[in-house]
Amino acid sequence: MKQLISLGCRAQSLLNSTRAVDFLGPLALRIYLAPIFILAGWGKLKDLESTAYYFGEYLGLPFPDLMAFLSGTTEFFGGIALIVGIATRWVSLPLMITMLVAAVTAHWSNGWHALPETTLTVPWEWRMDLIEGAQERKEVAKAILSEHGNIDWLTETGNFTILKNGIEFAATYFIMLLVLFFNGAGRASIDYFIIKKCNNC
Repeated sequence: MKQLISLGCRAQSLLNSTRAVDFLGPLALRIYLAPIFILAGWGKLKDLESTAYYFGEYLGLPFPDLMAFLSGTTEFFGGIALIVGIATRWVSLPLMITMLVAAVTAHWSNGWHALPETTLTVPWEWRMDLIEGAQERKEVAKAILSEHGNIDWLTETGNFTILKNGIEFAATYFIMLLVLFFNGAGRASIDYFIIKKCNNC
């Protein structure tokens, strides 16, 4: 029994030694999320009129002009803040709110999954009807393309799918931001040096 405990302690000690590079986790999250938000925000800001029209007419959001501007600036400047690691915990909060609004207004009615792949379906998917419907339509589309097109060329760089557009991506980004909100940007950030300076005051 003592040997087992000793082995467990050594294994835990080895695991703890990885904390020397614990900055890699939050850094990876920031590098992953930043370009997504920067590009999404820039896409909204460079065509505010179309974004506002979509927000108002399709999503039914109040004050669509203001909402388009706020979501665009939050994503664009929030993404920049994430990549350099400044005010990470602060910018995570409005970005999480943006993801919640997107999930509820633009994606909720489509269920969980972004893509209607039956092999990836999780137990909490609430729109199985859309997955089944998409699969049926995909098979019809493939049959038409096989008969009237060059299916080998068309699928050479990847298989066809139908975008289901559920909340999966928005929820995933929200969870990643939640980790950054509670844990911060890590040691490979401007935040780390600011906090260190403040703690020494």
